[in-house]
Amino acid sequence: MSAQGAITTSIGQYMAERPELKYLFFGGKGGVGKTVMAGATALWLAGQGRRTLLASTNPVHSLSSLLGQDVFGKATPVRGAENYWAYEIDTRDTIERSKKEIRDKIQWFLKFADISTKADDFVESATMNPAFEESAMFENMVDLMVKNEYDAYVFDTAPTANARRLLGMSKVYSLWVDKMLRSRQEARSLREMLSFTKKKEEDPLLDYLLQFRERMGHARGLLTDSQRTAFFFVTLPEALPIAVITRFIGWFRDFGIPVGGVVVNMLLDRKAIGDNAPEFVRNRMQMQDEYMQEIWEKFDGAVRGIVPLFETEVRGVEMLRRVTAVLFA
Repeated sequence: MSAQGAITTSIGQYMAERPELKYLFFGGKGGVGKTVMAGATALWLAGQGRRTLLASTNPVHSLSSLLGQDVFGKATPVRGAENYWAYEIDTRDTIERSKKEIRDKIQWFLKFADISTKADDFVESATMNPAFEESAMFENMVDLMVKNEYDAYVFDTAPTANARRLLGMSKVYSLWVDKMLRSRQEARSLREMLSFTKKKEEDPLLDYLLQFRERMGHARGLLTDSQRTAFFFVTLPEALPIAVITRFIGWFRDFGIPVGGVVVNMLLDRKAIGDNAPEFVRNRMQMQDEYMQEIWEKFDGAVRGIVPLFETEVRGVEMLRRVTAVLFA
């Protein structure tokens, strides 16, 4: 690390101080090594004897490539490690299931309101929303968290802007459901007032909204629990990744999602390179030194780990063990 700074609390110490920590998220600009850091952290947790699931909420998955085995579509035991499962979430089934649920609800509502039209047009309008895939991904993520089948969950998220929208879904959903519930209850009260019978009709849409609100409230509670949840930002010692996470750390804190800290990746090892390095390499080291100084200043006390640039790409469990040894040193 740069001589101008030092890690106050490492990621290992941070987690040791929070024994109930269960949901860990890794985010940052694309290409900074989020998947590697998430994979290494999950490996460390599994090595502590905790049944750990590493899950990707990134639409462009890379866990299978990292681990050298197919983990798409279902939780799969990772070869060469105990207590370690990985899962690239497949949103296609969720999207189709969501479309069917929406179609059923709309058909019921149209029948309830005596409107003679087909539900398909409404379904197409609802599911053509650009955020529909993110909604499906959020549903999958919440399913994993609520099922509570593992001791620890590590999420490799999409690039930070997408992660912000993804995790922000809980708040958006809560606001939407509250508004829908008020409208639904008003409509139900009016219908009962105008009815000739005092018998209360079943209202599956209202029941669904109430269940959905409870589910989203539970998810939001988990995401904002500082004892159980932490979001770690991964950066390189370069201008753009630093700027990206600086902006989003503030947003995550405002939203109430606990920020665990910052991990710096791909730092050139001055000792390994030596004094006779080519000019290009010396220039890169000088640049990184300057940005490391900025990192120490911007994220004072929040840097949790520094990982060097390895001589080969990180792929497979053995390389992940090397990363874990450095990250949790």
